[in-house]
Amino acid sequence: MLLNFYKYQGTGNDFVMIDNRNNTFPKNDTKLVNYLCSRRFGVGADGLILVENDEYADFKMVYYNSDGNESTMCGNGGRCIVAFAKFLGIINNETKFNAVDGIHYAKIQGETVSLQMQDINKIEVFDNYTFLDTGSPHHVQKAENLERLDVKSNGAKIRYGKYGEKGSNINFVERESADIFSVRTYERGVEDETYSCGTGVTAVAIAMNYGGETDKSSIQLKTQGGLLKVSFTKKGEGYENIFLEGSAKQVFRGEIEW
Repeated sequence: MLLNFYKYQGTGNDFVMIDNRNNTFPKNDTKLVNYLCSRRFGVGADGLILVENDEYADFKMVYYNSDGNESTMCGNGGRCIVAFAKFLGIINNETKFNAVDGIHYAKIQGETVSLQMQDINKIEVFDNYTFLDTGSPHHVQKAENLERLDVKSNGAKIRYGKYGEKGSNINFVERESADIFSVRTYERGVEDETYSCGTGVTAVAIAMNYGGETDKSSIQLKTQGGLLKVSFTKKGEGYENIFLEGSAKQVFRGEIEW
């Protein structure tokens, strides 16, 4: 059978996108998802995302990691699915869509998508790292000489050694100025460094503000794939009105046999 697909990327975090409003894509077929995401034998991507109908919102986002398993929220994937939904004519410039962690509001202008993330009410600070959930679990740790760091090796040690089979995404961050931080992320499910991670940079921005590394409420995050911006409002010990902003682009479209 031939499967029509689209390829999108948000600051280098890339996704196979499929219009599944007719429910033709086989659910929970981990081998198929893994094959489509394979960079040598399939299309190649960090993850696969389905656009589906939803009773309470404009559409539903279903996200799979490249290992084939359905996963938690993906921030860059959320921005890309907004661009895809506009391309399909489902939305105009604003939308509310349903994801695994609830309803998200977003707006799109050209290739720039601003996505509202869920409020954060729990942040755990330890001696040399911070842990928080921004739709996906994130370990945030400061690092020196970030450009030279072996993210895959060091990230895997923490991902498996500290968090076990369930795991966590691991973020290494280096401060450049009061409102600019460089970030590199090891993503569980991909089991490698990705060019950027939307929930990851959101976690870094919140962690840096909460830990007193910056008093800014709008922070720029430099990733391997480009620049992202996170803005928020601090409320007591938590954060609200959190927005992740950056580019989301269609790379190509095609069909593949499965």
